[in-house]
Amino acid sequence: MNRILIKNAKIVNEGNTTVLDVFIEGEKIVKIDQSIENYPTDTLVIDAENKYLLPGIIDDQVHFRQPGLTHKATIASESRAAVAGGITSFIEMPNTIPQATTQEILEEKFKTASKSSYANYSFMIGGTNDNLEELLKTDPKNVAGIKLFLGSSTGNMLVDDEEILEQIFSSTKLLIAVHCEDETTVKNNLDKQKNIYGDDIPIELHPIIRSEEACYLSSSKAVALAKKTGARLHVFHLSTAKETELFTNKIPLKEKMITAEVCVHHLWFNDKDYAKKGTFIKWNPAIKTEKDRLGLWEALLDDRLDVIATDHAPHTMDEKKRVYTKAPSGGPLVQHALLAMLEAVRNDKISMERMVEKMCHNPAILFRIENRGFIKEGYFADLVLVDTNKDQTVNKENILYKCGWSPFEGTQFHSTVLKTFINGNLIYDQGVFDDKIKGKRLIFNR
Repeated sequence: MNRILIKNAKIVNEGNTTVLDVFIEGEKIVKIDQSIENYPTDTLVIDAENKYLLPGIIDDQVHFRQPGLTHKATIASESRAAVAGGITSFIEMPNTIPQATTQEILEEKFKTASKSSYANYSFMIGGTNDNLEELLKTDPKNVAGIKLFLGSSTGNMLVDDEEILEQIFSSTKLLIAVHCEDETTVKNNLDKQKNIYGDDIPIELHPIIRSEEACYLSSSKAVALAKKTGARLHVFHLSTAKETELFTNKIPLKEKMITAEVCVHHLWFNDKDYAKKGTFIKWNPAIKTEKDRLGLWEALLDDRLDVIATDHAPHTMDEKKRVYTKAPSGGPLVQHALLAMLEAVRNDKISMERMVEKMCHNPAILFRIENRGFIKEGYFADLVLVDTNKDQTVNKENILYKCGWSPFEGTQFHSTVLKTFINGNLIYDQGVFDDKIKGKRLIFNR
């Protein structure tokens, strides 16, 4: 049986940082104590003095592009990068080819992940204008939830029939996660700019095309519909300060029926960065103003926003270099999301404990993930050991994404992920992977 003892670690868990030892046996954490001295002779002992031990990051929104788009990424390539970045569990989206809108296609993705994913995994089933019957077959214990695109994005899975939307919201107790941008507003804004510029629209106009108005119109409708029907709603990747007004911090997370997340790129970049980064920071919804960025931070810190995620969505360099209308939206983030947030900790934007709450504890609570997201006896040993005093600079040589680029290229981070543990196994150790280890399917307490 696999046995690991991590000694003298600064453990960050449930609002506290405490120097403790952690003993792992098999897949689980079996003991946490101030000093563990009695252990079997075959135990791997790791001295973690002056290092932080965090619960594994749970990323509730990624696009790993398999099946059908594997020239951009695969479950294997991106989960490998995720593990190197301290992400131990992910929930992947349905806009692949074919789209995961039936139980059969969904289960094929689970089979692929069982053979190739370095991290623990789940997938969302995609809603369309005509697959309510398939959605209702979904097992809430084994599937993360339903994903609805209320604005078109990569894969064009737009759900725009309001009667169907209400039917979906009224018919299921599953978590419904939504991408919110008003399609008519975006189309009208795009047509206006195409009349002036043709296809070569300046990237700086992206947040004008995919505007605050487009986001707020759609997210406010989704929230109103959830309140009307009693649906369990989770709004992905908020990008505007105005939208944060739709959410409350007056209810404990466990009791919230309407929740929301913010992504790393919307916390890091603002619209001034388009001049340097161009289409490489073209996302849907768009990165907007500095006022929006600061408003998102404020809502994150006062608990109107519950989760930090990545919306990791890689495209090839050639695709991203195209003119505005042809360049797809999205970018790779899983390898560097934790490092970016550790910079925010270093700069006193957020405490280490609050960062762990938003990236580890809250996704587990929000999705009701079984025995993950915390450092507790009896929980799966999904853990990340980080050195907050070891610098690194992102460059082509150390990027692990299949697409080979990062919006953080050239950025110096002041922290490094040293080791990542998945289900009690040391899968990543200072640049070295154990390729034999595979993640497990997430189970939900529903």
